[in-house]
Amino acid sequence: MKKQIPLFALILLMAGCSTQKELSYLSNLYELGGENYFPMDVPDYKVQPRDVLYVSVKAQTPEGTLTEVLSDRSSANANYIANEGSAYLTGYSVDPQGFVTLPLAGDLPVAGMTIYEIRDLFQQKIDSLFRHAYVEVRLMSYKFTVLGEVRAPGSYVNYNDQLTVLEAIGRAGGISETGTKEKILVIRPKGDQTVTYSIDLQDKSLLSSPAYFITPNDVVIVQPNPKKVFSVNLPTLSFLITAITSTVSTTLLLINYFK
Repeated sequence: MKKQIPLFALILLMAGCSTQKELSYLSNLYELGGENYFPMDVPDYKVQPRDVLYVSVKAQTPEGTLTEVLSDRSSANANYIANEGSAYLTGYSVDPQGFVTLPLAGDLPVAGMTIYEIRDLFQQKIDSLFRHAYVEVRLMSYKFTVLGEVRAPGSYVNYNDQLTVLEAIGRAGGISETGTKEKILVIRPKGDQTVTYSIDLQDKSLLSSPAYFITPNDVVIVQPNPKKVFSVNLPTLSFLITAITSTVSTTLLLINYFK
């Protein structure tokens, strides 16, 4: 029995070792050598019901100066940066039917449209009411969530027009020692359905994946690696080995006694 203890320790030591490939991102990209080009298809996010929009309308007064028409919400952007919760109060929500109610302009259908298309729609409506008006529209509800084996799981807000899955995981502190880069799940709501993508951060095919760019409300889940699964089951495994060893020792003692 004493010879089995070093063997068991050796198994534990080997289970805890990591290879260079496991620790690297896009590990097979170096196989190509030189400059490499991959098609980059940045998705145009289409606004969905319950999204929140920031809208600013500046129009010219009879005196020739520009003034904020939506004065009650002119500080929405500043408040949003200081306090994310104010977005719900100061932004314009898209109702379940896909409409936004804008002062002076009324109910406007925006679901299924990009931010640029919505801005053009609002601009046309405002131009019929004001002279030399300028409309600005932004998406305030650009959130994404990273869960699983990362150092800082949680929900985050993106203030840029685009975001990659590598940047999203970086915002969450990166993948921890117990996570795997080979099995990343991206859950994406699309209208009345949900689409899932399975990606590998070690494979160069990631750069051409539709999940490479994160869209609002995406959820990124990093799966645990086999080492964590082994370590979680280690107490049970140790108990079983101890119990079996004890049972075998007791059986051998009884056999020797009766002999």
